[in-house]
Amino acid sequence: MFKMIYAIAAGLVGAGIVHIAIILLLPQFSERDAWSRLAMVADLYRVVRIDAQAGQTSVVRSVDPLFYAAACRFDLSDGIVHIRSPGKTPFWSVSVYDRDGQNIYSFNDRTAETGVLDFVVLTRPQTIELRKDLPDDLAGSIFVETTVDEAMVVIRGFVPDRSFGPTVAEFLDSAACTRR
Repeated sequence: MFKMIYAIAAGLVGAGIVHIAIILLLPQFSERDAWSRLAMVADLYRVVRIDAQAGQTSVVRSVDPLFYAAACRFDLSDGIVHIRSPGKTPFWSVSVYDRDGQNIYSFNDRTAETGVLDFVVLTRPQTIELRKDLPDDLAGSIFVETTVDEAMVVIRGFVPDRSFGPTVAEFLDSAACTRR
């Protein structure tokens, strides 16, 4: 009977130590989300490559090796954000995430009428105001309406083989994320 009580007590003490260790380590892991990693390398409205380039480690983990990727953080309380890239690539996709990493909206080059990356992210009140006097340069843009202010956009370009690498890299490097 004594051995059984000793085993249960030792198990409870061990479980308590593991529980305390997890609680103490949680802040280190929660500060390493995609938003925080991007904040460490770039300010708002700056497009940053997040794929592993030339032997470097990627800014955000779990990036598909067949895709090059770039990201931009923004705050809609400062105004709408316009994301565009003048280049062409065989395939691109875009995802808009909230600050917690939840996917809000996603689309690809097949959604765009001309296949050109050109879209605006805004809130419903901003949409109403913008539609009153739509600027000519936004007439062909895709409008992505969201309920959150702080978000990030991830742009991915497909690289089926190495020969497409420079084209996709140029496409992502020429992407702009501007506040309006």
